[in-house]
Amino acid sequence: MRRFCTLRPGRVSYRQGLAFQEQLLLARRKGREDILLLLEHPPVITLGRRGQDAHLLTASAELERLGLEVIHTARGGDVTYHGPGQLIGYPIVDLQCLNRDLHLYLRRLEEVLISTLAAFRIAGRRIEGKTGVWVGEEKIASIGVGVRQWVTWHGFALNVSDQTAGFAHIVPCGLTGVAMTSLEELLGRRIALTEVEEQLISSYANVFASTHAGAYEATT
Repeated sequence: MRRFCTLRPGRVSYRQGLAFQEQLLLARRKGREDILLLLEHPPVITLGRRGQDAHLLTASAELERLGLEVIHTARGGDVTYHGPGQLIGYPIVDLQCLNRDLHLYLRRLEEVLISTLAAFRIAGRRIEGKTGVWVGEEKIASIGVGVRQWVTWHGFALNVSDQTAGFAHIVPCGLTGVAMTSLEELLGRRIALTEVEEQLISSYANVFASTHAGAYEATT
């Protein structure tokens, strides 16, 4: 049985999240178990390797005035938004366990999110040819990953509270006309991010057939 630890630092900047991932990548390559990093980011727009500036709908000067930083990243995918009330997951996973099959890994991440939504009686689904998770025709979770020496980083973002204002500045994932939704919008009530985190950890353990070994502790 595989094992994974969790690291849950709360709300940290996107750049601090990258720094955490760099440290965890190194730890994983040194033989540590897989690590699931769960956190929130302050408002930020990120562009992946396929990101296009044309998918930014608001001028850079206005984004700066609003305090919205735009960061180019090494993950896959196009443009997305992160903000408070969005659960971010960065799994640090050795893909040797999946025969170095990145496509299978992406489908597993989608299944983790679909299973998490199902626990709240929300029917998430895939749309063929579009990575991520939808509820009906609205998107609730985005995925964009990176791989370094067959260890994954970057990951997924699940909208727990309303993110409409942030996504209004971009063409989400480069998909014209896509509408975003959230757990709270679908449930019609407030929900604690920690409650969603706990369910997601359980879903991750089931989908990846991996035992949760508790909180990650750095070693010297």
